[in-house]
Amino acid sequence: MSSIDPQKSYVSEGKKQEELKEKLEEIRIKKEEEKIEALAREKGFSYVDLAKFPIAPEALQLISLFDSQRFGLICFFVTEASAKIASTEPDSPEIKKFIKEEIEDKYNLKTELFFISEHSFLAASRLYATLPRETKIRKGVEITPEDLKRFEEIVETFKDLNQEIQRVSISDLLALVLASALKARASDVHIEAEEKDVKIRFRVDGLLIDVAELAKSLWPQVITRIKLISGLKINITTKPQDGSFVILLPTDRIDVRVSSLPTAYGESVVMRILRSSAQGLDLEGLGLRRSDLDLLKKQAERPNGLMITVGPTGSGKTTTLYAILSKLNDPETKIITIEDPIEYRLKGVNQSQIDPTKNYTFANGLRSIMRQDPDVILVGEIRDAETAEISIQAALTGHLVLSTLHTNDSFGAIPRFLSLGVKPYLLAPALNMIMGQRLVRRVCSACKTKINLDDNLLKRVKEVLGDKLPKGSLEFYQGKGCRECQGLGYKGRVGIYEILNITPELEKMIASGEEVSEYKIKEVAIQQGMTTMVQDGLLKALEGMTTVDEVFRVTE
Repeated sequence: MSSIDPQKSYVSEGKKQEELKEKLEEIRIKKEEEKIEALAREKGFSYVDLAKFPIAPEALQLISLFDSQRFGLICFFVTEASAKIASTEPDSPEIKKFIKEEIEDKYNLKTELFFISEHSFLAASRLYATLPRETKIRKGVEITPEDLKRFEEIVETFKDLNQEIQRVSISDLLALVLASALKARASDVHIEAEEKDVKIRFRVDGLLIDVAELAKSLWPQVITRIKLISGLKINITTKPQDGSFVILLPTDRIDVRVSSLPTAYGESVVMRILRSSAQGLDLEGLGLRRSDLDLLKKQAERPNGLMITVGPTGSGKTTTLYAILSKLNDPETKIITIEDPIEYRLKGVNQSQIDPTKNYTFANGLRSIMRQDPDVILVGEIRDAETAEISIQAALTGHLVLSTLHTNDSFGAIPRFLSLGVKPYLLAPALNMIMGQRLVRRVCSACKTKINLDDNLLKRVKEVLGDKLPKGSLEFYQGKGCRECQGLGYKGRVGIYEILNITPELEKMIASGEEVSEYKIKEVAIQQGMTTMVQDGLLKALEGMTTVDEVFRVTE
């Protein structure tokens, strides 16, 4: 005979009581909202439930917390010309006078007044507590060059950042983090709420590094500060959001794309730092070997055809394409791009960004570009059959088309095109070249030292290089770690490449219509003298640019 545990029974009964209370409260709130909605119609006011409406921080700040509490008043939406304001007593003469004098006249805004419930008002009022105290309504740049310079002088290492970040105000915290990220050449800043604290991590040279920790109690103010300057809704915490802000420096413009994502312990925020200036983008600076550089230049000078770069996200494909555009950019050449997003700004180039919400896709945009009489077209990425087909038609009708494709190496690009439904007899004459690439970390020049590889690793290096193995002794290097490289042993990155030149033999193979495997393509290309990506990386390791471990890390 089973016995009933009194403790479990008590807990179960308590849980049921809690659930019942919650259900009754939901019913009460629903009835209150229905009552206010009916009353609003009766009195001729609009109605809104602010517990469900996304409120922008700049709207909330239009009315101070003091005035909000005094009048039961909330501004929940604002544009340059108008504001939507909600009140629990919209027909009060005092409220109408306040709106006229302090909002309409002061800010030259047209207003619309909404009737809200007490529950709705309290839900919106709680958002005031998350706003940083020093925050003002601003548009444009939030992080000034002076801020960046000041914090760069304070922070020399990641240890300095962790110490300093505990002392600054919330309004200075973001400037401090971004200044440190720029100094460390970080591409992304990750701020993640965890169970007991908040982690700040930088992606430097492709790898994530823990740089600081914040007390969990600061998280509401930190996330609100980020949302405030990047245009995100501060009361939306259960859905992903995307925003952006800009840092203007004396010689550069830095776009920061912000993404927030709900997680178990709060929202996770990633800020991607995009340097929009294309200064310094040149083919010679990419790190191509002389033979590959000459081949790339030759292909870029052709009047038509398709040039493709392949590799995973973050492998430098877009940078390579922009280096090619920089070489082609002259007054006699019309260049148009369609991208998502525009990562660099090039003077003299017509750049367009896709917007799927308005049905402006790569395929639709590419059709429009064709009517603009371009000489060179850059398509940010070939993702689908329609974009692939239009790109190939453009390449066959007198245009040089540059684009990217997501495959692991250059040999997989042709099967990928065929899997998208591209006809082999059109693909073969359209393709000029396919370049696979990765980014490897550079050995820090300040602490670079010669090392000896173990016998197994050395044997593997020799096998991979094969007939590309240089004569004489083999020397390899690594960084010991110093202040210059933040103790990492690496500073900066360099590309490793493989260029699949579409020779007559490969063109014939593609056009045949038979099943073309990447293994067969690789076999033919190597027979024709192609240097593979891993071989290029190992040759750079022998020149002291990177390490053998780093090459195998990114190519396996």
